[in-house]
Amino acid sequence: MNQAALHTLYPVTASFLDAETLSNLETSLNTSAEALLSTIRKSAKEGLVPFFLPDICALELAMKRVAAKTVVRPGQTENIMVNPSLELCVLDSSGCVDVIHDLNTKICPVPGQEMILIWKNRGLQNVAVAQPEDLAAIKIVAEGVDPASAETEANVTPGLVDILLGKAVDKGILLSPASRIRRKRHDFSDRLSIPDHHLSAEVFTLQWHITQDCDLFCRHCYDRSARSNMAVDKALDVIDDFHSFCRDRHVRGQISFSGGNPLLYPGFLEVYEQAARKGFAVAILGNPTTRDMMDSIVKIARPEYFQVSLEGLPAHNDAIRGHGHFQRVMNFLEVLAAVDIQGQIMLTLTRDNMNQVLPLAELLEGKVWGLAFNRLSPVGRGAALALPDPAEFQDFAARYCESASELGVLSFKDNMLNAHLAATGKPLFGGCTGFGCGAAFNFMALLPDGEVHACRKFPSLIGNIAAASLGEIYDGQAAVSYRTRSEACRECSIVATCGGCPAVVSGLGLDITKDRDPFCPGPILLPQSPAKPSS
Repeated sequence: MNQAALHTLYPVTASFLDAETLSNLETSLNTSAEALLSTIRKSAKEGLVPFFLPDICALELAMKRVAAKTVVRPGQTENIMVNPSLELCVLDSSGCVDVIHDLNTKICPVPGQEMILIWKNRGLQNVAVAQPEDLAAIKIVAEGVDPASAETEANVTPGLVDILLGKAVDKGILLSPASRIRRKRHDFSDRLSIPDHHLSAEVFTLQWHITQDCDLFCRHCYDRSARSNMAVDKALDVIDDFHSFCRDRHVRGQISFSGGNPLLYPGFLEVYEQAARKGFAVAILGNPTTRDMMDSIVKIARPEYFQVSLEGLPAHNDAIRGHGHFQRVMNFLEVLAAVDIQGQIMLTLTRDNMNQVLPLAELLEGKVWGLAFNRLSPVGRGAALALPDPAEFQDFAARYCESASELGVLSFKDNMLNAHLAATGKPLFGGCTGFGCGAAFNFMALLPDGEVHACRKFPSLIGNIAAASLGEIYDGQAAVSYRTRSEACRECSIVATCGGCPAVVSGLGLDITKDRDPFCPGPILLPQSPAKPSS
């Protein structure tokens, strides 16, 4: 092993050695890595190199071994597993990781045992000090301990082990089985090449309309029917059911609490706390509330975001949602900022407010994380309002996409924006739920009385939790029919991130299984293969 090779293979170790020591290593060392480490350990004992250099060398040797490993991820039917590339190094000095990361010889480790994890995840190598929760997660999986049994034995909050395992999976220390929430390739035309990440969902969202009670009476509301609230104990059972659903399908779960106004549900904080304890990401889609209520929510768990609605500039918004609503929202955005919660604004796009969206975005810039829109679903009270003219919508979509480069608040949600982006050769986004329309695919809506719908924006009943589990409902034929794209979209090259909006299609009296979204400018088709010459 020559000096150049030492610098190339183990650069951090070599950086601590002077020319004479390097030369001595060259003459006394064979080419094995173990011999290098043994010689450096001997040199450290003799005081010829820093006391911590054997640990630096051990880390570099482990990094080289990890880099050479192949990581095979588990399949759909397997269990969570320890990343096969993972190595644990027990060092006699602390601070070596900082030296490795910074290549800085001025950083001086100190005596003291430290455990270091080295692993490869999605092609990238990671080196980090092992945290107690990392080691606990590894132990649970390596020894095949049942999470519920581990929680009982340790007398910890139910769901804590799942949170622990989830964090380790996020880091790549543990590998989760492949998601079972997958679209079938045969649902698409054979001519389309659909990337795998557009077929497989890692997160599943339950949009839980936990109460129909609401302090507003909006003119576009799609359902003001009387629906009784679920008892709190039944609501807690729903969380357990959803937990089983996500575990069985190897996905992370998110619960978006909505309504009505979810904060008016009598047991909201209790149900919200249980959802957070179970390890679900939680979000709130509601109306402005008090600082005291937000403090109570944050004390339990900070939501991923809090979404409120505006329907345009002040006069138009208040005509839809009630006098003074616009200013209450603006005041509430300051409350969200004060408690460090990401605020989002949702707008229902109609003929009357389409031209107010960009001026509204200018007012909201810097005050909220994002402003997005969905087109009006002309059902319920919303049937009395009008959708934009499709041709005028195309002009609006062009202006929206162009303005997004200057107004960071503009978010992309409505699938029809992808049609415009594709037509102009711009990168696409994930569509409404990350997979175009995700109705009954990576998303379901649960109503207060237990009805489950593919999407809350239009009548799309797929089951009732009083009669079946969420898993049984998801696997049922009714749900399957809603997650199958319309025949009119089958040949479109952006079908995986679009699919139109079935709520709009259905609300206009069309067939969601056969008809195209009327706002679609036309399918974006792949060029036909040239005909083969006749023999």
